[in-house]
Amino acid sequence: MDARTEAIAAAVAANGATFVSSKRLHGGACQENFRVDLTLDGKPLTLALRSDAVKGLPGSIKRRDEFEVVQAAVAAGVKTPRARWLTRDLLRPGADAYFLDWAPGEAIGRRVLRNPELAQARQQLPSTLAQSLAALHRVTPGAVKLPFEPPAQGPATHALEDLRQMLARLPGTFPAVEFAIAWLAKRLPRDQRTVLVHGDFRTGNFLVTPEGLAAILDWEFSHFGSPYEDLSWISVRDWRFGRLDLPIGGFGQRAAFYAAYEAAGGKPVDLEDLLWWEIVGNLRWAVGSVYQGERYLSGEETDLELVAIARRNVEMEFEALRLIRRGAL
Repeated sequence: MDARTEAIAAAVAANGATFVSSKRLHGGACQENFRVDLTLDGKPLTLALRSDAVKGLPGSIKRRDEFEVVQAAVAAGVKTPRARWLTRDLLRPGADAYFLDWAPGEAIGRRVLRNPELAQARQQLPSTLAQSLAALHRVTPGAVKLPFEPPAQGPATHALEDLRQMLARLPGTFPAVEFAIAWLAKRLPRDQRTVLVHGDFRTGNFLVTPEGLAAILDWEFSHFGSPYEDLSWISVRDWRFGRLDLPIGGFGQRAAFYAAYEAAGGKPVDLEDLLWWEIVGNLRWAVGSVYQGERYLSGEETDLELVAIARRNVEMEFEALRLIRRGAL
């Protein structure tokens, strides 16, 4: 048993369970994830372990904070696994980690959109995802105490400033992104509500079984922001995985998704505000994809997938400019 496995086994034992085995999970590009099999109260149990990565992306919260977000989401009725056993220094000094109830299903985007056995589930996803999103967006800064504050200047202004700061930390210049930010700054959205947002609500971050949505995952970019951040992020070009004709995650149409969101208690969706935030979303991923490549080039991460992700930058820049030129969704 290597040192990492010994550390996981010790954390399991400290919570009254018996360690059986652990396995590194691949596919998550931001944090370190493991499958952990154990027994608890004499019964077999599988959990997922999430630990802080060596180097994260800008805007990614620590696992200690994510643990509290997951608890708030579960309490709000969002379909997401329960978190337990928050642990400090588990995989490396200074890193937080916690365990999640295991959920079945497929998360890889292209499989979610193409596997024949998930055809019926894809028809249900716009409705079930919208219901969870509406539940999440009922969580406001005044309703729950979380380890981060709402943006003082409003979510839209904060989003633009965040993009500017991300650009400033990267080598080179990005004229398309700079142009788009200037365009957005002159057209701030009307809706300035602030709610708890997932921050990475897209195909690839939820589990799907033939029966439908199993769980929403990956809360590392959660924060208080605009509900339109989640409503638009699922439509960012890259998260359609080639199905550009189906703007909601590559599996659904806009009207049905927004109608389901409103029917579940979400506020009416303003398409002009949505366009603004969808442009922001494409810019955010244009810059974020470059950061993924920098994680590899810095030598702090060795996953070659990060270099491949960096190549998506130009596609996202193109999509942001296309939306600006079109002026409507």
